[in-house]
Amino acid sequence: SFLLFRSDVRIFLVESSSNENETIAFFGGGADLTPYYLVDEDITMFHTMYRDLCQATQEACDNPEDAALFSYPTLKKLCDEYFYLPARSEHRGTGGIFFDDLPASKPNAVKFVQQVANTWMPSWLPIVDKRRKLRFSDQEKQWQLLRRGRYLEFNLLYDRGVKFGLANANPRVEGVMVSAPPVIAFEYNHHIEEGSEEARIMEVLKTPKNWV
Repeated sequence: SFLLFRSDVRIFLVESSSNENETIAFFGGGADLTPYYLVDEDITMFHTMYRDLCQATQEACDNPEDAALFSYPTLKKLCDEYFYLPARSEHRGTGGIFFDDLPASKPNAVKFVQQVANTWMPSWLPIVDKRRKLRFSDQEKQWQLLRRGRYLEFNLLYDRGVKFGLANANPRVEGVMVSAPPVIAFEYNHHIEEGSEEARIMEVLKTPKNWV
């Protein structure tokens, strides 16, 4: 594939320690891209869709405090910060939006989460349709496998959801591993040619940019 696309939404229910009849609910989720080669127009289109969704939700809010919960710059920054490999000093992909503590009781929260899910396919499938027939060399295929390795590296070493899933009494090992790319590669001290397309995407992975 030309890129990896990650998306999910989930709801967490937390029972009060002082009142057994009280439950707090909050949402987590988002969507982000992990391309192997940069096609700027594709990344810009992807981010534009989620920027527009966030802005529309903010406009529907009654006060600035609630509107701030749906700020695209904030959710993009959270995404960039979360999907980061500190040992490599690089980000996993070109980002998107991410949230993990959105109060479900807030006005527009449920609608926002529904619209995030409804935006997944329209933000991703057009890219796949445009790029699916691109030819690639053996060198480009190897680069894809190396970047897939970074994806798995993040999941196993840094992803909070994976750590949570593996630390409980009945760890979901199969569920974690089946979510990984089916074929990956690792290479010691891989050299990237200066001025290459591989070098260009690494610049963005080292220093995220604003796409919209």
